[in-house]
Amino acid sequence: MDFLPPRILLARARALPFIPAAVLEYLLEAFDAGTLKFFSSLEPLRERVAFLRHLAPTRQTEWVVYAKRPFAGPEQVLDYVGRYTHRVAISNNRLLDIDRSKVTFRYKDYRHDSQQKTMTLDAEEFIRRFLLHVLPDGFQRIRYYGFLGNRYRKEKLARCRQLLGMPTCDPPAAEASKDYRDRYEELTGSSLWECPVCHQGRMAVVAILPPNPNRQTAVTDTS
Repeated sequence: MDFLPPRILLARARALPFIPAAVLEYLLEAFDAGTLKFFSSLEPLRERVAFLRHLAPTRQTEWVVYAKRPFAGPEQVLDYVGRYTHRVAISNNRLLDIDRSKVTFRYKDYRHDSQQKTMTLDAEEFIRRFLLHVLPDGFQRIRYYGFLGNRYRKEKLARCRQLLGMPTCDPPAAEASKDYRDRYEELTGSSLWECPVCHQGRMAVVAILPPNPNRQTAVTDTS
């Protein structure tokens, strides 16, 4: 078995309806093999005794499946899932300041009535937290299966339409190419048209500077 990061294994243990003894054993094997890495506030868990003490309470937990009422329709499902699959961990408009190896950003505190607050972290800690949202190697963010699987999707969708008595779909008409700034706003929610200073004026192209033939492109190592 390829050992997964501990956050993924623990998340699976909390989500699946079985006693997580096997998952805990996998975590312990991964720890003994030296494949688990601990940083920041988790550094004390590098000691085996501390790691075992950290896992001990989970052995006494009665694990249950978290379930909730279904969504009202496909539009709500796409809106919910889309926020997690097509956006980065933090958008640019939440970054407030970067100064002296510190990053200040805005976040929503769900423990206190979703209040908007600010937090300042060391650049290394900010990058570490950001990378927690990056999928490990070998994982795919979205995977289609069944009649939506990539290999036979076209044939199976045509067969589904035939069985349902639906008319044949005409190929979509070619849309006029959008400006990249409009496309960027659709994907990120942040506008490149808006003035980054006053947030009211509209940015406009005044001139396009030609490349400088004398510009030095090589990066000099000053270390």
